[in-house]
Order: sequence, then C-alpha cells, then structure tokens
Amino acid sequence: MEKAKISAYQLFVLIVLFELGSALLIPIALEAKQDAWLAILLGMAGSFFLFLVYYRLFHYYPDILPTEYMQKIVGKSFGKFLAFLYILYFMYLAARVLRDFGEMLITFAYPRTPLFIVNALFLLVIIYSTRKGIEVVARTGELIFVLIFFLGISGNILIFISGIIDFKNLLPVLEEGIMPVLKTTFTQTLYIPFGEAIVFAMILPYLNQSKKAKFAGLFALGLSGLILAFIMVINISVLGVNLTSRSQFPLLSTIQTIQIDGFLERLDAYFMITLIFGGFFKISLYFYGAVTGIANLFNFKAPSRLVYPIGIVILLLSITIASNYAEHISEGTKFIQLPIQLPFQVIIPVLLLIIAFFKHRKKRGK
Repeated sequence: MEKAKISAYQLFVLIVLFELGSALLIPIALEAKQDAWLAILLGMAGSFFLFLVYYRLFHYYPDILPTEYMQKIVGKSFGKFLAFLYILYFMYLAARVLRDFGEMLITFAYPRTPLFIVNALFLLVIIYSTRKGIEVVARTGELIFVLIFFLGISGNILIFISGIIDFKNLLPVLEEGIMPVLKTTFTQTLYIPFGEAIVFAMILPYLNQSKKAKFAGLFALGLSGLILAFIMVINISVLGVNLTSRSQFPLLSTIQTIQIDGFLERLDAYFMITLIFGGFFKISLYFYGAVTGIANLFNFKAPSRLVYPIGIVILLLSITIASNYAEHISEGTKFIQLPIQLPFQVIIPVLLLIIAFFKHRKKRGK
C-alpha cells in the first residue's frame, strides 16, 4: 500500500465528485420516462446497503486492500484470481468513462479532432495525478469541489431566471405504475452510478479516521442521489421526456436553452468545465484502483511505474470499446448491468461478507 492518508471529509468529496462524474453527462433512468428522478432516488437507497457491505468488509480487514483480503477470505489462489478480475473491471469502467467524455469534447468543442487525440490528452492529466498518489487527488478534489458547487448553484439560478422550466412535463407521476420505476432501478440506477462506489473499497484503507468512513460514505451517496434526481427533474422539465431521451447529453442540451434578455446565452463551455472535472475524478479513481490493485497483487515496490502501461491499455480500450457513441451508450445502459455490474457490485461482495462473517465468528468462538 502507498504510505498515504486522507481525511473523512476528503473521502466525502471524492465520493460526491465520483458519483456525479459521468452521471451528469449521460442519460440515465430514462426508461422510467418522467419518473426517472424516482428511479434515481430508489437506486440511491439501494446504494446505502451496498456501501454498508463494502464498509463491513473494510471493518473486518481495516489495514489491507481488497486485493489482499480476498485471498484471506476465499483462499490464496482463487482470491488472486478474483482480485485480478476486479482490476480488469476497474480498467474497463475507466475506459468507458473516458470514452464518454472524449465523445462529449468532440461533439461540442473539437469536432475535427480525432477521438484518440482527445482521449490521450485527457488521460495524460489523469496519469500525472495518479502518479502523485491518493493524497494529491484528494486535496485537488477539495479545491475543485468548491468550484463545482459554485458553478452548480449559479447554473440552476440561470435556468430558473430564464423561465424555461415547465413542471407539467413531470406529470403524470407513476403513469404506468411503480413497476417501470422498479425495473429501471434494478437494471440501471442501482449500478450506474451508485454501485460503482465499489472502487472506494480500494480507498477506504487510506482513511485516517476509519470510524467516520460509514457516515462520510452514506452522506456522500445521499447528497449525490439528491443532486442527480434534481438535475433529472430540471432536464425533463425543460426538455420534456422525448427530447431528454433523444439527447446525447441532456444536461448540456438543457444549458443550451438558457437565454436571458437576448444577450446571456451559449453557456456550454461554462458548464462543460463542471462535467470535465467530474470525469477527471471518476477516471482517476478507477485508474488509481487498478494501479494500486496490480501493485498490491503482484508486489510491485514502485506502483508509479505501472501508470503508463495501464494508461495505454485504458486508452486503446476506450477507442475499441464500441464502433460509435450510440452503440457505446446502448452497451453501457442496457447490456452490461446484469452480466458484469451485478456480480462485481452486489453478488461477489455480499458472498465475501458472508464468508468473512462466519470466519470471524469462528475465530471468536476459539
């Protein structure tokens, strides 16, 4: 493990920035139509249970990384295999998020620039921050969190002042009953973005106040869920369900509609800053989880040397992961949830916790 420590507040900031990350960018929960905000809130509620599972495993093994305690729980050979799968999982999700933001930058800012160049430049900054360690990433997060908070407040004020909100677009509530909302929750929002907090199992051992991890994590997930639900309410109120579901980037489409007195408009770049910062932290934490996991699993004494080969793999994967953006989004929101997200975020952690519980109970008995 890296000799580093972060505070409970820094953990809270990192979780909020991570959860908002790509969730502010891509359309989520729109299968529930105008009740998408409700599906997000239910996903948030489910994430509390998942985080408590991750926290309990950390409580049993507070001084070691998941890549190590998996070997203690299920045996050395199978534990190493399982840990390696999680490393690949983190790399895969880092590539997916990198593709999200590369596509956004090409669409709105650099239409003539190849996707490879945009992703490579973005990843270079992430590689630099990851080499510096988790303390630097956490301190950067503290600074950026204030800026994002200011941009978010000012953006919502502008949206309300411009008079483009129509709350009638949110009606009727539960038009088709609760089942579409529950289906969307258990096939989408429980996993993206909330279940992705599994990566913080790699961060919790660096906390200098382990007793505050539970409160910081649950509070951060709750705040993130409320923010995402509020943003979805704004998107649907401004654009309507049909335009929101057809838009590649609903929040940016909402921002583009802002017009105040005929002179304050075209604020895309102003708010793209917020989205890029969110993407930076989400990719950085996945990247850090993969680098730290490999270093711990294979006993590398200099983890910083791993950032370049792992970065190249993530970069190439982000380009080849899908032939176009529509296919990429379809795969991310419809096809990977149950075969990939469900086992890594829910099934495996719960099984590990059950085994760990009985092992610790047996030790107490002895």
